[in-house]
Amino acid sequence: MRDFCHLYWNLDSTNRTSEKVRHIKEYLGDVEPADAIWAIWFLTGNRLKRLVPMKMFRQWAIEHCGISNWLFEECYDRVGDLAETISLLLNAQKPESPLCVQTNLTPNESSASLSLAVLVQEHLKPLRQADAARQRETVVALWRKLNQPEVFVLGKLVTGGFRVGVSKKLVVRAIAESSGVDVATIAHRMMGTWEPTVEFYESLIDPDDRATAISKPYPFFLANPIKDGPDLTLGGPEHWIAEWKWDGVRAQLIRRGGETFIWSRGEDLVTDQFPEIVSAADRLPDGTVLDGEIVGWSESENRPLEFSQLQRRLGRKKVGRKLLGEVPVFMLAFDLLEHHGVDIRGATLADRQQQLLEVLNASHEPLPHDDKGQASEPVQAMLFPDLDETQHTISQRGVDRIRFPPELECSGQFETWAQLATLREQAKSLRAEGVMLKRRDSTYQVGRPIGDWWKWKVDPFTIDAVLIYAQRGHGRRASLYTDYTFAVWDNEQLVPFAKAYSGLTDAEIAKVDAYVRKNTTEKFGPVRSVTPNLVFELAFENIQRSTRHKSGIAVRFPRISRWRHDKRPADADSLSTILAMIDGA
Repeated sequence: MRDFCHLYWNLDSTNRTSEKVRHIKEYLGDVEPADAIWAIWFLTGNRLKRLVPMKMFRQWAIEHCGISNWLFEECYDRVGDLAETISLLLNAQKPESPLCVQTNLTPNESSASLSLAVLVQEHLKPLRQADAARQRETVVALWRKLNQPEVFVLGKLVTGGFRVGVSKKLVVRAIAESSGVDVATIAHRMMGTWEPTVEFYESLIDPDDRATAISKPYPFFLANPIKDGPDLTLGGPEHWIAEWKWDGVRAQLIRRGGETFIWSRGEDLVTDQFPEIVSAADRLPDGTVLDGEIVGWSESENRPLEFSQLQRRLGRKKVGRKLLGEVPVFMLAFDLLEHHGVDIRGATLADRQQQLLEVLNASHEPLPHDDKGQASEPVQAMLFPDLDETQHTISQRGVDRIRFPPELECSGQFETWAQLATLREQAKSLRAEGVMLKRRDSTYQVGRPIGDWWKWKVDPFTIDAVLIYAQRGHGRRASLYTDYTFAVWDNEQLVPFAKAYSGLTDAEIAKVDAYVRKNTTEKFGPVRSVTPNLVFELAFENIQRSTRHKSGIAVRFPRISRWRHDKRPADADSLSTILAMIDGA
């Protein structure tokens, strides 16, 4: 626990990536494998869920400190973070133990011998099955053993709020440097679900990379956004292939050892949610891994369904016959990562897509689907649908290259960026988010490197809305009001419309925070109702009707695009304006 706590504060005290990697690398080199794998598990975003009720956790702290509820709430309100509040209050009960700061960790003798693995396996995980009395006894005993920084980290582990500003990519890099195994191999081994065991840690850093579980996906290659247009940043168009950027679930379909697995980009195994794709994959050759997008599909409109329809199939253990019929799906495969059991990510995109075309053509009707799991309409593997001057039609033949006007060859090329810009403007009519641009000679890489894959989204929808509620953020923003609810006008009433958490600068956040504190009209637990005077422009990717929201509409990826100092609340948009956007989409 001492070493892990020291690692936490070292990581929290720097913004330099090289320093973070160095700290993780040094930690892995100093601790036992059991501690190392649990640290990796926490640092990569995993959480111990539902250990103890948070209400009881707070009450135990109040009782142990011997203070009143109101005083605890006042302290919590000022600090803004539960784990930090408890650690500071408990430390105040130990006058003989001066407050430990990040640069001066001095754990007592009992905490020095408590390893991270022992803490988790023997103290924390058993809390789930323990009764309330046993839970309290365990937690209080730990509080007595640990110093203030350690109590803080313990609180983060117990509450599930452990965040320390490191990405999975950064952790993978540190493991690779510590073990001598290359980054791609480490990233591949950490994909999917895994248990934090010594055995897994040993296999993770094993220099022999021949053995890989048949279900393992590859790390996804992600694109960067183009801000100024491809003509200003990417050179000539002859080196690029363009594809629609579909709005669905990014997924890898794996066919190995006679079995099929489907993994989402979030590393969730979603095989059971798409049984018709699993059935269709039986015709793929063994040792095949496809990368693509799963979308719901409207046969009548010949375009993807709204993403909210696809969401109805997510998170289910079993998809019923009725839902299979209401939300049919396609897997739009755009890349081939493994062919006949051979990793071909090092081949060029053009070569991979040619092999993908051969694989899908060889399977005759690639990836069919219907609500009975039988062959009918193909689940398509496409880059772009065929286009003519009057309509968009989905080709039923394997993979189609980009086709602009009919006279151009379907070669994945185009003559000018202006042609692509014209096509991009048609994305919304296809319920696509824009276009993807991929360098023809690019290999399939790990993470989001800059240079080879770009996403060029269509301009977002925007509206002006009024701030009506605010709530504190998390992590470094736990003491600031950074989570906002916005409203638009419905006749003479402001109706909640969307929540947004990003888009403001630190200076703007500080000003909004000060406004919230001075203009709070009501409190609803952690939420503050504020005088509706501030107007902001919100941007979002998609919009649709929704019976689940008071406003009757739902938006996708809302964020603040700018603070409209030039507008009064009365100038904000109305619900009717937004409904007109839906009708025009």
